[in-house]
Amino acid sequence: MSMLVAFLLLWGLSRGPVTEAATFFETQPLLWAESKSPLEPSAEVTLTCQARLETVNFQLFKNGVAQEPVHLDAPAIKHQFLLTGDTQGRYRCRSGLSRGWTRLSELLELTGPTSPPPPALRLDRESTQVLRPGSKATFTCVAPLSGVEFQLRRGEKELLVPRSSTSPDRIFFHLNEVALGDGGHYTCRYQLRDNQNGWSADSEPAELILSDERLPAPVFTAEPASPNPEPGTRVRLRCLAPLEGARFALVREDRGGRRVHRFQSPAGTEAHFELRNISVADSANYSCVYVDLEPPFSGSAPSARLELRVDGPPPRPQLRATWSGAVLAGRDAVLRCEGTIPDVTFELLREGETKAVETVYTREASANLALIFVGPQHAGNYRCRYRSWWPNTFESELSDPVELLVTES
Repeated sequence: MSMLVAFLLLWGLSRGPVTEAATFFETQPLLWAESKSPLEPSAEVTLTCQARLETVNFQLFKNGVAQEPVHLDAPAIKHQFLLTGDTQGRYRCRSGLSRGWTRLSELLELTGPTSPPPPALRLDRESTQVLRPGSKATFTCVAPLSGVEFQLRRGEKELLVPRSSTSPDRIFFHLNEVALGDGGHYTCRYQLRDNQNGWSADSEPAELILSDERLPAPVFTAEPASPNPEPGTRVRLRCLAPLEGARFALVREDRGGRRVHRFQSPAGTEAHFELRNISVADSANYSCVYVDLEPPFSGSAPSARLELRVDGPPPRPQLRATWSGAVLAGRDAVLRCEGTIPDVTFELLREGETKAVETVYTREASANLALIFVGPQHAGNYRCRYRSWWPNTFESELSDPVELLVTES
């Protein structure tokens, strides 16, 4: 049975663009907790460190301090660390390589007894698009406990669909052939295997839009109608449907694919989407669809596409700290760099330095940039920027600085 934990997980962010770097074998180990009494503080806890390859060396870190390395008599794929006494703290582990060690696992924080927090649910990259019948979609549900039972639900109904797992704290639900009626809002939840505390709260919903073309295409217009508007101006997009009270989706089509850009549920027959202070980030092809809000949630054919091309420099990003006050030594300091252009590489730089201390490629327009296991040596001011090498080469200006303070207690 699993120990209640709070953890930090960076969703879907790789450390370099596929087109800009070679493919490397993932060596980062997995770390999870198990306990006989998950709701009792200072209970006997087992931390499992699972390597990617068999090794004889494992090491646990607590609150930023390395514990004594463990050397096994024979190679193994995982090792269990038994914790007793005061088990609350922030943990990571690493496993041995032929020469040295792997990078540290994701952060695992053991806390005292609390109510189980809700899980997190997301759709895979392909499923963020407007789907057509017959398409595949995969939902990932991640819980802050390991070894639990999961449910995927639409409304109040559990969906019995194929599932798979790569680690004890997450599960993948597979919709192998999306059909009429599969559109709508999905949530997931979890419970301990002995049903000791019942189900957790539901995750935030993930929405699936199905364009089955059973409804006629909407009329899509732009004001001004020019395909080359001036930077800094406003473009108003109007989607008109022959159906009242529908759910509208503005769809953006660029090199990252065809994805839902915004949603709107007006009371009438039309939705208005505004792109304000437009820049090169808004350059794309746009269309819209709508879906019926009543079962089986029929969807329309897509509207005609409108092309929008804006010239000028990329907008400056904004850097935000995900903490308040000082960061406790041993934790991660995660800074979020928010831009407006998807499919770029984000870089975090320390004030006065030209080499990035962290780099993340993502198809989103923002990214989490993490300083791992911070100590006093990490204190200082940080800025971020983003860049692209394809199809156009550009680099944004640096953001305003964010100060990082580190405390021992």
